[in-house]
Amino acid sequence: MVIKTDELPAAAPADSAREPSSQAGGKGRPGAAELPSVMLLNGDCPESLKKEEGAAEPPRENGLNETEPGEETTGQEVIVIQDTGFSVKILAPGIEPFSLQVSPQEMVQEIHQVLMDREDTCHRTCFSLHLDGNMLDHFSELRSVEGLQEGSVLRVVEEPYTVREARIHVRHVRDLLKSLDPSDAFNGVDCNSLSFLSVFTDGDLGDSGKRKKGLEMDPIDCTPPEYILPGSRERPLCPLQPQNRDWKPLQCLKVLTMSGWNPPPGNRRMHGDLMYLFVITAEDRQVSITASTRGFYLNQSTAYHFNPKPASPRFLSHSLVELLNQISPTFKKNFAALQKKRVQRHPFERIATPFQVYSWTAPQAEHAMDCVRAEDAYTSRLGYEEHIPGQTRDWNEELQTTRELPRKNLPERLLRERAIFKVHSDFTAAATRGAMAVIDGNVMAINPSEETKMQMFIWNNIFFSLGFDVRDHYKDFGGDVAAYVAPTNDLNGVRTYNAVDVEGLYTLGTVVVDYRGYRVTAQSIIPGILERDQEQSVIYGSIDFGKTVVSHPRYLELLERTSRPLKILRHRVLNDRDEEVELCSSVECKGIIGNDGRHYILDLLRTFPPDLNFLPVPGEALPEECARAGFPRAHRHRLCCLRQELVDAFVEHRYLLFMKLAALQLMQQKASKMESPTSLENGDAPSSESKPEDPPAPEAGGEEEGGSASGLAKVKELAETIASDDGTADPRSREVIRNACKAVGSISSTAFDVRFNPDIFSPGVRFPESCQEEVRDQKQLLKDAAAFLLSCQIPGLKIGIGELITRSAKHIFKTYLQGVELSGLSAAISHFLNCFLSSYPNPVAHLPADELISKKRNRRRRNRPPGAADNTAWAVMTPQELWKNICQEAKNYFDFSLECETVDQAVETYGLQKITLLREISLKTGIQILLKEYSFDSRHKPAFTEEDVLNIFPVVKHVNPKASDAFHFFQSGQAKVQQGFLKEGCELINEALNLFNNVYGAMHVEICACLRLLARLHYIMGDYAEALSNQQKAVLMSERVMGIEHPNTIQEYMHLALYCFASSQLSTALSLLYRARYLTLLVFGEDHPEMALLDNNIGLVLHGVMEYDLSLRFLENALAVSTKYHGPKSLKVALSHHLVARVYESKAEFRSALQHEKEGYTIYKTQLGEDHEKTKESSEYLKCLTQQAVALQRTMNEIYRNGSSANIPPLKFTAPSMASVLEQLNVINGILFIPLSQKDLENLKAEVARRQQLQEASRNRDKAEEPMATEPEPMGASEDAGAQPPVAKDPSSPNLQG
Repeated sequence: MVIKTDELPAAAPADSAREPSSQAGGKGRPGAAELPSVMLLNGDCPESLKKEEGAAEPPRENGLNETEPGEETTGQEVIVIQDTGFSVKILAPGIEPFSLQVSPQEMVQEIHQVLMDREDTCHRTCFSLHLDGNMLDHFSELRSVEGLQEGSVLRVVEEPYTVREARIHVRHVRDLLKSLDPSDAFNGVDCNSLSFLSVFTDGDLGDSGKRKKGLEMDPIDCTPPEYILPGSRERPLCPLQPQNRDWKPLQCLKVLTMSGWNPPPGNRRMHGDLMYLFVITAEDRQVSITASTRGFYLNQSTAYHFNPKPASPRFLSHSLVELLNQISPTFKKNFAALQKKRVQRHPFERIATPFQVYSWTAPQAEHAMDCVRAEDAYTSRLGYEEHIPGQTRDWNEELQTTRELPRKNLPERLLRERAIFKVHSDFTAAATRGAMAVIDGNVMAINPSEETKMQMFIWNNIFFSLGFDVRDHYKDFGGDVAAYVAPTNDLNGVRTYNAVDVEGLYTLGTVVVDYRGYRVTAQSIIPGILERDQEQSVIYGSIDFGKTVVSHPRYLELLERTSRPLKILRHRVLNDRDEEVELCSSVECKGIIGNDGRHYILDLLRTFPPDLNFLPVPGEALPEECARAGFPRAHRHRLCCLRQELVDAFVEHRYLLFMKLAALQLMQQKASKMESPTSLENGDAPSSESKPEDPPAPEAGGEEEGGSASGLAKVKELAETIASDDGTADPRSREVIRNACKAVGSISSTAFDVRFNPDIFSPGVRFPESCQEEVRDQKQLLKDAAAFLLSCQIPGLKIGIGELITRSAKHIFKTYLQGVELSGLSAAISHFLNCFLSSYPNPVAHLPADELISKKRNRRRRNRPPGAADNTAWAVMTPQELWKNICQEAKNYFDFSLECETVDQAVETYGLQKITLLREISLKTGIQILLKEYSFDSRHKPAFTEEDVLNIFPVVKHVNPKASDAFHFFQSGQAKVQQGFLKEGCELINEALNLFNNVYGAMHVEICACLRLLARLHYIMGDYAEALSNQQKAVLMSERVMGIEHPNTIQEYMHLALYCFASSQLSTALSLLYRARYLTLLVFGEDHPEMALLDNNIGLVLHGVMEYDLSLRFLENALAVSTKYHGPKSLKVALSHHLVARVYESKAEFRSALQHEKEGYTIYKTQLGEDHEKTKESSEYLKCLTQQAVALQRTMNEIYRNGSSANIPPLKFTAPSMASVLEQLNVINGILFIPLSQKDLENLKAEVARRQQLQEASRNRDKAEEPMATEPEPMGASEDAGAQPPVAKDPSSPNLQG
């Protein structure tokens, strides 16, 4: 699908944004420069695949015919869609014919979209396309259009307007006029978001033309702003959003708005009038315009006098733009210039994102008249923007119908996943708007007579409830606190069941919105649920936490299919009549058959097993590790559960243990030839039922030395034989597996299968006598999991004090805000921020001005927003009180004792920054503040005034549907790259990119990860231009979908700087690195391990451009940070010493150079030994430095002796070559070129094969699984370490997970 850049839609409706082919996967030219060496990547497998967002819908380009997706794809065939594009000729009125590249999979409406975005046809919206005189259907695919082929001519035919089409036209013109205006991004509307990359590259990257041709030593200004230098105490906020030149938009019109004469009276409607507009041109001419069925013309109405007759010039235009061109010369000139600028912007700066990203700061903006926004506010956009006049969407039906689409082959699955993703992003947007309307008091409750906390709402076919414990439902679990966390637990459950994707089992669309201190749950509505009583509806599960429990065979059958991937044990409980009831979920999980006959499950808040560390149970002791750490501790609610990742890690850990124990026994049997195998103690008796095996995660066995590979392979073979139960395994081998199963707590005695019973330790749930042994085993398993969390997982985490403080502050802020009226919001928020962050000792809150308070205060409104009593209690908060509460909250909630009573003490004691705390609290609570410099430390005036608080946004949690096939391609590509097969890896990643684009559209975090890896691969294969192009897209996309200062975005900036340097764009590389350092300072501060990598990068580039003193400031800082975080004897520190030594050498300060290189040499020698290549290199360099030092000394002596007549041989001080600087940059950024001999290659392949053999265990098991039933494990760098050949040794892999 090849389209020129200027054919891209401006934030087109989300189902149709499209991008040029280079976005959709690049040209895949892996062989650009085949290298005689194998290259290994370390540390770049995207962490972001574990976080998610979503996107608009472009066509894709599939440049590949056949691919081999590796074993990780599902057990099904993979069809790669062959996309043979062709070109058609477009004939539009008033312009020259042009040709357009299209693809058979596209719909006719996608051509519409392109025409509405092209510079020369963008002003048309109401037209149809005709082929040989026949009109094409908007929604048909091009391949189904008869006679459409290469070279066909499509004619653009203007169609008569309707009211709906006229509104769409006006909205489109408004969007074109505001296309460079960032206000929608600052206001967080219509999925607009910010991007600042172009400010720093200055249109300087590759394709934009202004490329510097290889002049390595252009004189460039390298001096960074003061506040970026190491050691600077200044943390300004304004550079976060630098002013973009394009934002001073050209004014085309002063006013474009709906006229007060709307709607047209009956007799004018019969003349074809649809609506009236009022315009003031840039020349101050006021005109009234009629939108009629035939187009737009001037009428004779004024503000106070209605006269619909045409005015002169009597010019009827089908397009509003053409009419305005006629009556305003300024409009004509500026509109043309504006469109030229619009199409020059990178497409990724313009396409809408799939989910709204909010900015926590914004500059002071002029508030301008905007007819479309004004209309949106009046009509509350209910259903309008979905273009379905007069009706709202049936969200439940849409969400469930998309799940029922066929999924037998790749094209079907792509269509299905695209539909699911699109409906989810629309539902999330609608639910967010509804939740805000509910809290702002703009929606009538369905039970208005009850108190506000108990009210429920229905808006736009979505059901809204508040996070309060209304009918003592959660009395035993912690009341309101439990009611507040239950929705997020439920959402996690929905997310998990959706990922397993069992046919016939349905969940509700669920979005959780935190706004103004309230938590709102938005859910789609089960058909018929509102007409029935809940007791009658529930046919599976319990509505009273386990007193009355019912079950249903169809539900058991459906849930049984989820039990393996979710590791949930099918179990029996007793109901209030002491009857045994069988369940395959927790008791709270309810099954309801809707009026549509579908089987729904809801209330999935206890999908995962409880975390016993926070659930003291009388009479139950936790393992020793837990008791030592002071657990169990009582928590304020009883809904703490283990995360899915932890459950998976625990099971994987157990699987390794199982393999080792069995291998050990087999070896013992072999060695001793004794009859009876060694028995294993320490474990739990398994239940005797046999279950299929549980798949371990991909790296099972990857890094563990354990038994020999052959021993583990035998166990695997043996386990498979026994599981298939064909009687070939001998009794002793069965005994080995049985013992291993018992020791690891497997529920089957013939195969590894660990599952949890989610009802264990659930208050009010009783188990039958016959199950007591199983219950005991399950209790033990939960205790083991609690211990595993403490002993294996948590030691890898660091406590972030700043995070702890802001989370505690957020808890307090939540209840603080609930007592604030809408009119007092900005005053209350600024007062809170002053108490939290300002050094000013006694800030005073500003109550709304007295003269505005109505005399009739006592007449209460019926429909008040929840909790909005006329409450000014917030105004009396003091900084001392707030910080006391924060310390108390940190102790109660996190059991951490903070040693501070004021913000200044906290900053001093823990090395925090106020600006970072401000960013964190703003992101967590949705506050948006004015972009300016705040004097936090002034003791004379408070830092914030109410004018500084601009907005409060919702914080939204939702499900992220996955593109499963694309994900498998991505994993296979990563695996190939890890094994050194770069070309194959590159093709697979390209294919993944096409499929991601197909499902998510052009913007998504996973596409971002794809682009990053592609850029890295092209860079490695020597194709710098392609690397730059892909990485530029990755940066833009990361800014747009994750945020301009998100840790991932900072990392993307660093990669882009490296590729710019390699392409000789030195000043761009530096400005990108300076931007990355500024953002890191703002988000984390100077004291962060990642700062070392960043400063090494900056120091090396400055060394390359001969700014030695500046270079040293950064490199010496990097050395200090590395020493602090990795210890003075680490290899990272040795490398740092070497980099510093090189700069001192360039400055001819050999004593310092020698001193640093000696330090490095000593580390290499002690860590790696004398014969290691690194130690030898360092030793050589020391000799070279010594010789230079001696030569210099000789020369100096000569000068002293003979004065000016001395005969001095010229000293050779060479500037470092770009190649040597680039080589060092590659090393520190984790890119290793390793020249390998043929023998090395053979060894490498053997090693890879051996490790793959160990890993296969984790894959073969999935074959038994129904296709697409489980969500694949993300295969990040850390997980896949096992597949890496051992040559890649820790080259400081970039991983900026704050």
